[in-house]
Amino acid sequence: MNLTLLRAFHLVAHAGGFTQAARTGAASQPTLSAQVRALEASFGVTLFNRYGRGIALTPLGQSVFAITTRLFAAEDEARALLAGERLLTRGQLRVVADSPTHVMPLLALLRRRHAGLTFTLRVGNSSEVIHRVLDFEADVGVTARQTSDPRIFSQALRQDRLVLFVPTRHPWARRSGAAMAELEEHDLVIRERGSITREVFEAHLAEHGVRPRRLIEVQTREAVREAVIAGFGVGIVFESELGDDAQTRAVIVRDADLLVTEYLICLEERRGLPLVRGFLDAAAEIRGDISTSRGAGHNHAKA
Repeated sequence: MNLTLLRAFHLVAHAGGFTQAARTGAASQPTLSAQVRALEASFGVTLFNRYGRGIALTPLGQSVFAITTRLFAAEDEARALLAGERLLTRGQLRVVADSPTHVMPLLALLRRRHAGLTFTLRVGNSSEVIHRVLDFEADVGVTARQTSDPRIFSQALRQDRLVLFVPTRHPWARRSGAAMAELEEHDLVIRERGSITREVFEAHLAEHGVRPRRLIEVQTREAVREAVIAGFGVGIVFESELGDDAQTRAVIVRDADLLVTEYLICLEERRGLPLVRGFLDAAAEIRGDISTSRGAGHNHAKA
């Protein structure tokens, strides 16, 4: 196996195109193209479908990309340890979170402490966070979903509360709270399946025997907010995410415990990586428990 050819394939697949990969400075576009074609020819396979100026991974290419992602992530980890990056003077941390609100204080602390670090942040639902960490697409994740997967190290980060919210013109805007039963009379704007916001709130609806008039499903928090402001119904959000929004008002659910714990996760085998360890230490410091991440870790056994 020629690792130079495999790396060329990985760079192109990761960047989404030959031109984009060449911009990273790894190699020229003609060189990358020739290396990928040589890799395909050596095995008699097609890794990319080429159309016009664009490309797309074939099913085989997608499978190979999953392998090269793990391969070169391990290489990066070995390089970091050998190069003495334990001081966190440089490097890039890939973060995935189910809410930017919950992860930004950690990134801000790391940035203040280690100015040479860079970060990439992807936001998705709670299920997506776990999948991206398991697939080596992120170094660390912040999610409200607990997992018993033995491959994942998990530690509690913080608690947040789900609240209802309505536009300022809504009759509930002047109220401080509402009962679950009152949602029978209203449409509910809710996140897609896979979101912990939806799972927790639907469980409480079922517990109280409440069926809202209509469920309006949208895919992102931003879309939930816009739908609520447009008058589509009552929305659900983490209290910390609502902030000081001049166009909406929070409404506390009086008869349901809607506290949700957010967890910081990473692959157990990558917990010693300097960037990951630095993130864990920052989280522990914010919680006022610096010993947690430096001591023996544990996996949460709750599903």
